[in-house]
Amino acid sequence: MADPKRDHPNVPEIDQSDRCVPVNLRQSGPTPVEMLISTRVRKSAFWHLSVEAGCWRATVYNRMYHPRGYVKPEDGGAMMEYHALVNRVTLWNVAVERQIRVKGPDAEAFVDFVITRDATRIAPMRGKYSILCNEAGGILNDPVLLRLAEDEFWFSLSDSDLMLWLQGVNIGRRWDVDIDEIDVSPLQIQGPRSEALMAELVGEAVRDLPYYGLMEAEIGGAPVVVSQTGFSGEKGYEVYVRDSMANAEAVWYAIRGQGARHGLRVIAPAHHRRIEAGILSWGQDMDAETSPFQVNLAFQVPREKAADYIGKAALERQRAEIDAGRYPFALKLVGLKIGGKPITDYAPDFWLIQDSDGQRVGYVTSPWWSPELETNIALGYVPWALSGVGTALQVELPEKYSRVSGKPTAAAVTEVPFRPSAHPSAREQAKAHGRDWAD
Repeated sequence: MADPKRDHPNVPEIDQSDRCVPVNLRQSGPTPVEMLISTRVRKSAFWHLSVEAGCWRATVYNRMYHPRGYVKPEDGGAMMEYHALVNRVTLWNVAVERQIRVKGPDAEAFVDFVITRDATRIAPMRGKYSILCNEAGGILNDPVLLRLAEDEFWFSLSDSDLMLWLQGVNIGRRWDVDIDEIDVSPLQIQGPRSEALMAELVGEAVRDLPYYGLMEAEIGGAPVVVSQTGFSGEKGYEVYVRDSMANAEAVWYAIRGQGARHGLRVIAPAHHRRIEAGILSWGQDMDAETSPFQVNLAFQVPREKAADYIGKAALERQRAEIDAGRYPFALKLVGLKIGGKPITDYAPDFWLIQDSDGQRVGYVTSPWWSPELETNIALGYVPWALSGVGTALQVELPEKYSRVSGKPTAAAVTEVPFRPSAHPSAREQAKAHGRDWAD
């Protein structure tokens, strides 16, 4: 039998024994590769508008091109976008968050079976952050779940093919529902001036919209659904444009036109701010081989949900092990504060983490510089024994961010979130009420 350590010396020896497919931890660095734009990957209804607004780089998300940069590096780059978000108001093209509709008489029962939280507690015209797991308890997706009516839910997806999973679960039509993607594309309006802008766009009623509340409205004469949600930790809203292929321009230009007086800037999704808020990115901080108990999502697994759901048995076994003091996973996601020079752009690799003795023990998933905290912050995986707040670690930063060439940079495990959000998350609310699960 081949010895992977001998035959593949560039693969760091970090414990990934509980994964079928290890995370690729080779340190390849930035690569001079141009993204091919072709008809195999979809362009969203807002793609051409993002290009017009200055989009200069993109990635692929849910098989759709996703803008990931508007301000050029020589003009301040992603940190200039961060400044606009935390001080004014910003517009994001997040049409890649595809909307999968579950509609029919059994919609509530079906949704309750596929999510870990209690779907019966979601009232019409309200939403919740939710997760869906496979039978092993691995996280398949972490959408915002919107309930438009008694018999209609929308899954606003993160980056995985959830529609195929949902349709597969209902093979044989055990539930009387239709499951399909709909022509609804979201935009996000985020930042401290977002409420004032939204009130001008859709009326004063939006000021009374609760967190995760929904309302029907029109922008630029086109029908939209507005929710007070977002991926930033700042005050913000999502605008779900109905019939988006026909209405994209009307809504986009109406927002930009009205937003100009508020200093609105079109930016990419603010991963620097979402890290500060402790918001996770599917595929980067978690995937189908990670349990919610590994990634600070234990609050998504209620102790009091009586109904069965996919993954329940596995998740309850995992929680029982943890309650007994036996952590059942090789690694755990933690928050980190890291020294070094400011990290002001996306990391091309999962940078490696060492313990205080220099042994490689884990890897960073999401690093960035926090101007408010004046330090680099990150999420990363380490063994359970090294996950306590205050644990001293080291991170192998690239040369451009290292202060001492060839040496790892000091780091320490810290609390998450790193700084407060406009709205406390369900995790923080549960903790404040002495629970380890959310309603």
